[in-house]
Amino acid sequence: MDGGAEEAGRLRERAGRPREGAGRPREQALWARAPLGPGGESLDLLTARFDRHRYAPHYHEEFTVGVCVGGTEIIDYRGGRLHVGPGTIVILAPGEVHTGGPGATGGYAYRAMYPAPSLLAEATATLPHFPDPVVHDPELAAALRAAHTDLGAHADRTAHAEPTARVELTARVELTTHTQLTAHTDPLEAESRLPWLLTALARRHGGVRPLTDHVPGADHITRAVRDRLADELLAPPSLAELAAPLGLSRYQLLRAFRTSTGMPPYAWLAQHRVKRARAHLEAGLRPAEAASLVGFADQAHLTRWFRRVLGVTPAAYRRSVVPHPQQRSRHP
Repeated sequence: MDGGAEEAGRLRERAGRPREGAGRPREQALWARAPLGPGGESLDLLTARFDRHRYAPHYHEEFTVGVCVGGTEIIDYRGGRLHVGPGTIVILAPGEVHTGGPGATGGYAYRAMYPAPSLLAEATATLPHFPDPVVHDPELAAALRAAHTDLGAHADRTAHAEPTARVELTARVELTTHTQLTAHTDPLEAESRLPWLLTALARRHGGVRPLTDHVPGADHITRAVRDRLADELLAPPSLAELAAPLGLSRYQLLRAFRTSTGMPPYAWLAQHRVKRARAHLEAGLRPAEAASLVGFADQAHLTRWFRRVLGVTPAAYRRSVVPHPQQRSRHP
């Protein structure tokens, strides 16, 4: 086989499903935490390739900004269904319940980052609202993907010495595309480029935040329920015990809670436990210890919900966010 034919074969194999073990599902996810400067601010990154994995209804406290890099993903969001293909940007608002799963037999692959709302509001008068969560902007998508790769490489988690299309943003929010190896990107460059890209995303595709439509009193009811569940994490009350002090039936409480959060109380409780478990894992505790401290029955129970919410196992997450001894020694 000549060089051209060999290269074409490699490209076909990368574009399609594996030739060997095609019936075996690929469920791969890598979480990384990248620093955004010396002030201690950081950004969580996810690189995922799933054949069958389906996310449970969940939400993030940060924005979710993702770029689909292969296959098709279906996301249930704001009462609708999003179909996301390669090169498409997806922006999900903080606190908005959503799911995710394969849209075709070939699975789906994406790169996601979870910026704090302040990162998107730095150059706008108010927090941006994205009326269309699916954005078709090829240049910006390439820029976000390149920034994700560079930041992941800087975090020593997803470094790859492969060419990627990089797009830099000028002061006038114009884009110029060029190709360059990203394995040795200057960390300051990677950290500095992201705010510009998020500003471009907000200015190009954001709009005025609309008024929300809630059942009267739903927010107050929801806050009371969430506070009690958070306070009684290890031995949570029953639905009837939650409803009685509020003068509600179980159905009324469920309706109000779903109206406000998009999920029932038990799902919110599981998500909150995952959030608390993340803090314990980041402090260096092992998954089994974290599980017992937040009310999960055991490590398997924690792992099941952790993957449903974040796409990775607690052990993998812990490895990605807890500095290794040699990393700590670099910064006395």
